[in-house]
Amino acid sequence: MRDIRVIVATHKKYRMPGDSMYIPVHVGAEGKKSIGYQRDDQGENISSLNPAFCELTGLYWAWKNLDAEYIGLAHYRRHFKGWKKSKDLFEEVLTLEEANSILDHSDTDIILTKKRKYYIETIYDHYAHTMYVEPLDEAGRIIAEKYPEYKPYFDKHMKERSQHAFNMFIMRKDKLDAYCSWLFDILFELDKKFEQADYSAFHKRYPGRISERLLDVWLMKNNEHYVEVPFLYMEKINKIKKITGFLKAKLFHKKYGESF
Repeated sequence: MRDIRVIVATHKKYRMPGDSMYIPVHVGAEGKKSIGYQRDDQGENISSLNPAFCELTGLYWAWKNLDAEYIGLAHYRRHFKGWKKSKDLFEEVLTLEEANSILDHSDTDIILTKKRKYYIETIYDHYAHTMYVEPLDEAGRIIAEKYPEYKPYFDKHMKERSQHAFNMFIMRKDKLDAYCSWLFDILFELDKKFEQADYSAFHKRYPGRISERLLDVWLMKNNEHYVEVPFLYMEKINKIKKITGFLKAKLFHKKYGESF
């Protein structure tokens, strides 16, 4: 049985999976009262960057402080789906036994969620319509300068219409080391470039959002194989509000102002 630990990034108390694989992590914990979960401001950490880096402060904490064979990231409202069917969604969340079985029967050490599809526009166009695109463009320039071998894959992915979203994955630790070393080097440089940007709190989260666009770049460049599982959203989605926001962004260039 592999030693797999998946952190569940959260900023508040919430129902958590009961399986031993999961570790609830209070992200952005610096300066805040305990909510009873592992804090991301202990050990080597970047907890103070949470307003911009979102769940990545939890990932950084896990990368630097967790001792496990495999490490993963989920969210308090989004989880990997296992094999069970139940009226209670938390009974359907992927278990340690199921994750081990998936890895036993595949030729990979990476589990991802199924890709999110953008049917009528590219990854780049969707970001440009809904967010301020300058940080994404700058991320491409940083990659070209620091990791030029990755730039063709960045350009290719920007033209695609699907991506592995939400920063959700489970990876063998050595691959996580390689990925996080690359990812955070880019994001820290990017954060310096826009320190003085006059963005709202919502739009200051660009490092977290851009990281979602970089996972597939890293996977493609390194020819990494992976297995996909569905994901569960633990709350109802307001589809009308989401579609309306998307259409306003695409047709009238109105940037998103909140998460859906």
